[in-house]
Amino acid sequence: MNELSWEARLSLELERAESARNEGKEGMARVLARRAAGIVAAQYLQSKGEIVEVSSAYDQLKMLSADPSIDDETRKRVDHFLVRVTTGFTLPIQADLIADARWLAAKLLQIENL
Repeated sequence: MNELSWEARLSLELERAESARNEGKEGMARVLARRAAGIVAAQYLQSKGEIVEVSSAYDQLKMLSADPSIDDETRKRVDHFLVRVTTGFTLPIQADLIADARWLAAKLLQIENL
């Protein structure tokens, strides 16, 4: 089986997130955006020579948030993905996780036009 490159997986997760949002499935859109951001986090950390043994996007994002080399704005955006939803399944903060995933890709991996 042909495994997709990380770039293709990132693009696919973002496309799926947009589709979910357009279908009114905001919870699924957040999950898919988090997966996309996890791909960015893992790729960035690996590019710095770090070994990323965790496979969940959440854990990859926690690793990135703990990285002392990232700036405050980047950490703030990463931390958006780590916030727990409310009992009503909404984010308790104002954040667009799809936009944040794209921002992280542009900032950390210099990928535009996702």
